[in-house]
Amino acid sequence: MSNKYAPEPALLAKAETLVEALPYIQRYAGETFVVKYGGHAMGDPEAARDFAEDVALMKAVGINVVVVHGGGPQIGAMLKRLGVESQFVGGLRVTDKETAQIAEMVLAGSINKEIVGWISQAGGRAVGISGKDGGLVLCEKVGGKREADPNSGIERNVDLGFVGDPVQVDRRILDSLTKDGIIPVVAPVGIGADGHTYNVNADTMAGAIAAELKAKRFFLLTDVPGVLDKAGELMTDLNPARIAELQSDGTITGGMIPKLDTCVHAVEGGVDAAVILDGRVPHAMLLEILTDQAYGTMIRSH
Repeated sequence: MSNKYAPEPALLAKAETLVEALPYIQRYAGETFVVKYGGHAMGDPEAARDFAEDVALMKAVGINVVVVHGGGPQIGAMLKRLGVESQFVGGLRVTDKETAQIAEMVLAGSINKEIVGWISQAGGRAVGISGKDGGLVLCEKVGGKREADPNSGIERNVDLGFVGDPVQVDRRILDSLTKDGIIPVVAPVGIGADGHTYNVNADTMAGAIAAELKAKRFFLLTDVPGVLDKAGELMTDLNPARIAELQSDGTITGGMIPKLDTCVHAVEGGVDAAVILDGRVPHAMLLEILTDQAYGTMIRSH
């Protein structure tokens, strides 16, 4: 006789796989993992559920997980909806007061609470905060960037507005939350010594937090498999010296440069390993944990 309350076969298979994986994941009990969840990697609802399940499972086996999220595409969509024009210099959004307020609303509001909701649905306990809460991240204003004038071609210095870089991380609020079994979900907004709110690049903020916590793993979930060589093949293991060579010969270009710079700063600051992973792949973090080699691109200090 069939049991209408029996779990679906796919769900049973998934549960059995997770049970088999537990001994490997438990090797990291007591360690800290910092996860940067990228704006583009958030686009797929199924991938978001997988991400939340992984985070909840890691916390359940004793790993101290801290999530730092981005939200560039979502900020861009909101600015467009409100009729606010965006300007970028060197990959950074020029952020005037109005843009800063909208960015904080999106990052610390809708996106942050949505991620908290996903983790709660997956069985975890999460609390959404920003870098302003508890004095978590102290920022200083990013210096102006050089840009060529489109008409004259003459370079000029462009003030990026309320864009900041982390200069100090006070880990006490994170320690308090993780000690109580809670997963902190951090929006990349910080406070300056001048009292102003600053929009912070999420990769940079996550790297600074990972270094302060001396994390065992710093995961950057994004929308690419990792770092590719000139033939398009994935490079699984890199160190700062090799990264410098790859930048010099033009293998590493564009948006991957600041990501790797963040990874280098993190591992040189005490993080055991940084890993760039494709957040669109189901359970990407678990796949990395369950293998001796990096599933994406792993960066260590040597």
